[in-house]
Amino acid sequence: MLRTDLTRNGSSRGGRFAAVCVLLLAAWSLSFADALDGILEVRQAYVNIDKGVFLLHARVAYPVSEAIRSAIKDGVTLTFDLDARVDRERRFWFNANIVDLTLRRELTYHAVSDRYVVRDTRSRDQVSFPTLEEALDYLGKINAWPILVEPQLDGGSYTISVRAGMRRGHLPASLRAILFWTDDWARVSEWYTWSLPV
Repeated sequence: MLRTDLTRNGSSRGGRFAAVCVLLLAAWSLSFADALDGILEVRQAYVNIDKGVFLLHARVAYPVSEAIRSAIKDGVTLTFDLDARVDRERRFWFNANIVDLTLRRELTYHAVSDRYVVRDTRSRDQVSFPTLEEALDYLGKINAWPILVEPQLDGGSYTISVRAGMRRGHLPASLRAILFWTDDWARVSEWYTWSLPV
C-alpha cells in the first residue's frame, strides 16, 4: 500500500512537471510563430529595358521585431523569396503565363563575427551586415534583376506582377525537435501588378 502511494505521488509529480514543460514549449512556439508580424509589402516596382533585356527594380518592406532577432540569433535561417511573373492578357480566355521566376535569398546570423549574412541560394554570393536592419534593408532593394528578354514577347498586352515572401528555413538541431510542428511559419505579400511597357 505504501509503495503504491509513493508511486502515485511520483507519477503525479512527473505528470505535473511534464504538463509545465508542455505549456512552456507551447508559449515559446506561439511567440515564435508571431515573429513575422508586421509590415510585409512591395512598395514600389518597375522595369527598364537595356539591350532587349527587361530589368526589374523593386522596393520591399520586411517586418523587423525582437522575435525575429531572437529567432535568428538562436540559429534559425530565414528565407526571402521575390516572385515575378509576366502574363500575356487574353480577351476571351485566361491570361497566358510567359515568365514565372523566384529570386531566393537566405538570412542567417554568424555568432563568431556577430554579423548578419545574406546569401543568394543560386549564385552562392553572400554579403554580411552589422545589424539586422541593414540586412533587411539590403534584402528589400532589388536592382536590375533580369526577368525577361524581348524575343519572349510576340505582340499584345502584358502585365507584370511581383510579390515578396519570407519563411523559416533551416533550424538548428536543438530547435528541430521542439518545433517540428511549425512548418507553416511563412508569410507572403499581396501581388503588386502593372502593365509591362512594350
